[in-house]
Amino acid sequence: MNVIYEPKGRAREYAPLACNLYMGCTHGCKYCYAPACMHKKPEEWHQAARARGENVLALFERDCVRLAKERADDETRRVLFCFLSDPYQPLESELHLTRRGISVAARHGIKVDILTKGDGALIEQDLPLMLTSQTHLGITLSFINDASRREWEPMASTVLSRLNILRKAHDMGIYTWVSMEPVIIPDEALEVIRLAHSYVDFWKVGKLNHNKEVECSIDWPQFRDNATALLDSFGSKYYIKEDLRKAV
Repeated sequence: MNVIYEPKGRAREYAPLACNLYMGCTHGCKYCYAPACMHKKPEEWHQAARARGENVLALFERDCVRLAKERADDETRRVLFCFLSDPYQPLESELHLTRRGISVAARHGIKVDILTKGDGALIEQDLPLMLTSQTHLGITLSFINDASRREWEPMASTVLSRLNILRKAHDMGIYTWVSMEPVIIPDEALEVIRLAHSYVDFWKVGKLNHNKEVECSIDWPQFRDNATALLDSFGSKYYIKEDLRKAV
């Protein structure tokens, strides 16, 4: 089993390499695509998280060794933690798979990107490690109103927690980025940019998919124009995902 793999399709816009140390996710996000990918019912997928096998870290290190041997001198590909599950599940406080995974990758010269909406206090414990290992910290954030966040991401961390951890990481010198996807309430997404632009190094912006009722209620070209104009006004670096670029 390869733990590090090359994503395909839309996922490729986020990372050339990725891994999943956990399976299942207790955040319970309504827009989650993982249950369909894994042929699971949402309630089953969100009920609990578990390690992806007892030897997942040993297999991860094997893949890191392989990558280190194969890579060219100009290898810059990073490994994303994670697509199918959040790397800062509550279970991380017991298993520390993410922390140990970052350390393993660093030992072999492999750089890591984190993408999470997990608890800020849990993430904060690993900030010194992220700094020394040159890990990039990404936070999923498209709401500014916590009531909206609770409706769509009921068990994930609060908006304030995510903003605070981004600021702390940036102040420490850690590269920070925001995955503003899916956008569900455009005005809230724009307000996130206004509030956080000074401590976010990079933005990835994408639309909501697989929810026709909400999708059709949003003027995506207008949001795209508003978001890019706002990001440009702050001199922010960003990437607009293909679905949003092509939205009409």
